[in-house]
Amino acid sequence: MRLGVLDIGSNTVHLLVVDAHQGARPLPAFSHKVELQLVKLIGGDGAITDEGAERLEAFVAESVVIAEDKGVEEFIGFATSAIREAANGEQVLRDIQTRTGLELVVLDGESEARLTFLAVRRWFGWSSGRLLVLDIGGGSLEMASGFDETPEVARSVPFGAARLTMDRLPGDPPDEDSVRALRKYVRGGIAKVVGDLVRYGRPDRVVATSKTFRQLARVAGAAPSAEGFYVPRRLSRADLLEWVPKLARMTAAERAELPGVSPGRAHQLLAGAIVADAALDLFETAHVDICPWALREGVILRRLDGLADGWL
Repeated sequence: MRLGVLDIGSNTVHLLVVDAHQGARPLPAFSHKVELQLVKLIGGDGAITDEGAERLEAFVAESVVIAEDKGVEEFIGFATSAIREAANGEQVLRDIQTRTGLELVVLDGESEARLTFLAVRRWFGWSSGRLLVLDIGGGSLEMASGFDETPEVARSVPFGAARLTMDRLPGDPPDEDSVRALRKYVRGGIAKVVGDLVRYGRPDRVVATSKTFRQLARVAGAAPSAEGFYVPRRLSRADLLEWVPKLARMTAAERAELPGVSPGRAHQLLAGAIVADAALDLFETAHVDICPWALREGVILRRLDGLADGWL
């Protein structure tokens, strides 16, 4: 089956075309993405602006045409935090469906965490034992833990790197008081759910997904993406203790010069590092392994498994 998956995230909108068969790993055939940064296109009233809605609709319409050109047999579209929390998010998606014919599903935070957990379990396998999975998105942080392919516990908190940067890190670079206040805020929020995630036992392996974790690992010396999926990559608490203060002193332009950091995400790397540092510290783990599979792959695997009506 040639499957098209459209992921509308808080930072990036991404069309991925894969050749997917039950029991086999999905093989990417085509990728098209834009750093739309929807989280920045939400007005003071909490609604996606007209500009944001128009830009999103244009990308979806383009993706529908590309999918047809690439021979996609089935098209799945989903949206995450930015749409989920926008005052007019559902209306924007209804308008897009009317004009493009594509129905887009809004995932809640715990569904994101569960689907990401599934992808990580398939990537690392049963030999990893109990997993704890961390995923820093643009609008939220997802966490899940368990032994099986469905986690025992899944939680989502509003600690996305883009959201925290906009709301709590003014200035370029931000002042020390803002950085300290954000650190306190994030740690207080994560501490409230740590007990839930470790209630059934400490993890045998802690895994991180998402562009934020991948960029932090690359900055700390992990192999570049050009070396492929199968090169082990790791981010340690020691790396974060070294890099958080460095990132706090840098401007966004200076961060963009670091290896693996894209200009579109450089401004939010500090907030992501503060969240990552808090999570590793509060979960008492010395390091996380970086998984190249995440939410999109979880959606694909779920669809192929046929675990529910439709795919969710």
